[in-house]
Amino acid sequence: MNMKKNQLIFAGLFLLAAAVPAFAQEQAVEEKKMDKVEADLNKDAAEPEGQKAVVEKIKADFKVDDARIAGLVEKNLSYGGMAAALSLAQGLPGGITEENVQKVVALRQGPPVMGWGKVAKELGLKLGPAVSKARKAADGARKKIKEEKVKKEKAMKKEKAMKGGKAEKGGKAEKPSRPAKADRPGSGGKR
Repeated sequence: MNMKKNQLIFAGLFLLAAAVPAFAQEQAVEEKKMDKVEADLNKDAAEPEGQKAVVEKIKADFKVDDARIAGLVEKNLSYGGMAAALSLAQGLPGGITEENVQKVVALRQGPPVMGWGKVAKELGLKLGPAVSKARKAADGARKKIKEEKVKKEKAMKKEKAMKGGKAEKGGKAEKPSRPAKADRPGSGGKR
């Protein structure tokens, strides 16, 4: 009887030991996704049309105003960091409030500095839904930037057409005709 009890205990410990790395690995994957979303938004904001589009998308998706954005800029958060912090704050009871945003930012910036996965865990949230919300904002901003680029290119093409643009290309110049085959002296034809 005692032997079976020990076997069950060891089996339980073995299963627990096997499950912990799998759980940690899942968190690492989600954190990498959030880091990628953050990097994508920062890259988009660096483009000429990007910053305005990213800010507008963050304001629309998370229903925040310019004052909240300015406050997060003062806290040295990048645009990707803003989207991540706001998406986590949105998951807290009460949604995006000053207190919730401050809590998320304080955990992120430390001390000790935490990754998004640890911040979510500390707040009792899952990172997956926050990643989805931030990804939605990033995708929307990228789409808006593309639309602005296309609009700008069309306007430039139209402007060129109005000014005359490039000179019209003429057809290809004709090659000069080749002279007929010259007769060689001393060759009287086929032999």
